[in-house]
Amino acid sequence: MLDWAASGGMALTGPGDGPPSLAPAGLYGLLADVAGRLAAVSAVRADPAELIAGRAALAGFTRAGRVSAGGSSRLLRCADGWCAVTLSRDSDLEAVPAVLGILGAAGDPGADPWESLAGAAKDAAAAELADAAQTLGVPAAALPPGPAPGAWPPGLRTRVAPALPGARLAGALVVDLSSMWAGPLCARLLGLAGARVVKVESPDRPDGARAGNRDFYDWLHSGHLSAAVDFRARRDPLAALLESADVVIEASRPRALAHLGLSPGAISHKKGQVWLSITGYGRAGDRVAFGDDAAVAGGLTGRDAAGDPVFCADAVADPLTGMHGALAVCESLASGGGELIDLAMRDVAAAFAAAPGPDHGPHEVRPDGTVACLASGRTQEILAPRRPSPPGKPAAELGADTGAVLAGLAPSSC
Repeated sequence: MLDWAASGGMALTGPGDGPPSLAPAGLYGLLADVAGRLAAVSAVRADPAELIAGRAALAGFTRAGRVSAGGSSRLLRCADGWCAVTLSRDSDLEAVPAVLGILGAAGDPGADPWESLAGAAKDAAAAELADAAQTLGVPAAALPPGPAPGAWPPGLRTRVAPALPGARLAGALVVDLSSMWAGPLCARLLGLAGARVVKVESPDRPDGARAGNRDFYDWLHSGHLSAAVDFRARRDPLAALLESADVVIEASRPRALAHLGLSPGAISHKKGQVWLSITGYGRAGDRVAFGDDAAVAGGLTGRDAAGDPVFCADAVADPLTGMHGALAVCESLASGGGELIDLAMRDVAAAFAAAPGPDHGPHEVRPDGTVACLASGRTQEILAPRRPSPPGKPAAELGADTGAVLAGLAPSSC
């Protein structure tokens, strides 16, 4: 709990006009354990505090209770509980009138979208609001009324290729098709372990994180190669790149890659290849999620003085999934690889929400801005998020020709 207070994550959790939240009690201890396991298998020593609160430090985010630190998600009170909704894209905002229509609520075209949703939520069940939003592709999740199932380790593994004894991450080719935070963080950690990372984006749908804090984007992608590829027009070269990869990271809806003929079942896999598929709710479904609403779906929230939920840290399911994804890839390679890892952000959040907290007695948040452990007599100041370590060299832009990427990453040079 004292480490949580020092991490910057606690300073981001709780109402904006009240004290920060001690909950969730077991999150930081489990994250430190995952970081230790990652160091043991890859020699990468990740700082849990940097991963959880680094983006907020760079962007100047602060806690705001039932408004996310980034401002695009809100916890809405419903007739039977709480629902998190994220309106981060123009399409999400445009879908609000249709969501209201599904709920049978009258909407004023000139009204604030959040006010309209909050009004409709009061008469709707949390699951009903989440279902209505998801029908229109808007990220939303009902907060479970009790502890969500939190199996450890999260993620489902299936074999897609023969194992390769002696598979190593050092010098391996990682092709990163993901965007935003969780997948790129995983790629960053694998790059720090010695892998060579190629980030692939579609020119008409670049990584949305490019429009956010540039320092954060550069921190995630430092030293990676970058290629802009038309997924439809250049399918064959892209498929060849994926087939040559030692690790593939993607965070698309399964049907999207399947439609392009680039899904794990549509391409061949070299011996030992590991394919990490990050989704909001698992490959079997089609629901969308961002970090804040995925955390709520897994029951991972803080609590205010009245016991009502508040958002935990900053889009916390993203860094937790990125860290655990990197560990899962490293552990798979250590046993020969050849696996598809189906990693759902909701399941990662649920696993961390279920982590046991300290068992040696209570802790107190004191008016002087410290947390006190009554059993040990120790105290810790609640620290603000701190900026992550400066990135190394920026990503190298490779242009639109995937063939050039393949030529630069020929087997002889790997």
